[in-house]
Amino acid sequence: MMTWTVDGVKRQAIVYAPAKVSNKTPVVLSFHGHGDNMQNFQSVGLQEAWPEAIVVYPQGLPTSRPGEPALPGWQTEKGRYGDRDLKLVDQVLADLHAKYAVDDARIYATGFSNGANFTYLLWAERPNVFAAFAPVAARLAASVSLRVPKPLLHIAGRNDYTIPFEFQKQAVEAAERVDGVSSKGESCGSNCMLYNSANGAPVMTVFHAGGHEYPDGTSETIVKFFKQHPLH
Repeated sequence: MMTWTVDGVKRQAIVYAPAKVSNKTPVVLSFHGHGDNMQNFQSVGLQEAWPEAIVVYPQGLPTSRPGEPALPGWQTEKGRYGDRDLKLVDQVLADLHAKYAVDDARIYATGFSNGANFTYLLWAERPNVFAAFAPVAARLAASVSLRVPKPLLHIAGRNDYTIPFEFQKQAVEAAERVDGVSSKGESCGSNCMLYNSANGAPVMTVFHAGGHEYPDGTSETIVKFFKQHPLH
């Protein structure tokens, strides 16, 4: 468990580091969904899929939604909540750099649902920090603008009614535009399509038949994608 104070507020994360940290260790930041917590979300097992990496599960703070009680979550637009979560990410990475030999070419962000929406915001606001992104069940807030080409893996359920599949496709289309991918994709496995890019920033989609979920095998798929895409 690591703790920080960001704008006077205590923040926490569960951090898995390799037992033997060699030089140039990858980092994966993984953000839980709205109403979830870091203790529960660590069960997705990214640390088991990539034991050589430092895997960080931060804890979100109460996030308000119209007509709902405030539950743990993340900002999805620049300027929300005083940019508390962008500041947290900056602090987490600064501390990891102080403590470990972090590989700056292999820092990644992923998340589920509201945490995946925040992952898209990190692409927009911290594009030069991260090598690639892997949101699961995500949408792109209207104010969020992607400008720097980055490798993307987007996993979505065609029967997702929490974050409708149409909204998720719009996020992918925005990524495809900034990444300049070819319109003709190629199959990369079951429900998987890969759209290559001349600038080394492909878009991979896994559109499964389920709903708003983190399907079995997702963490392994994410890790495989991340390993293929260090920062250029």
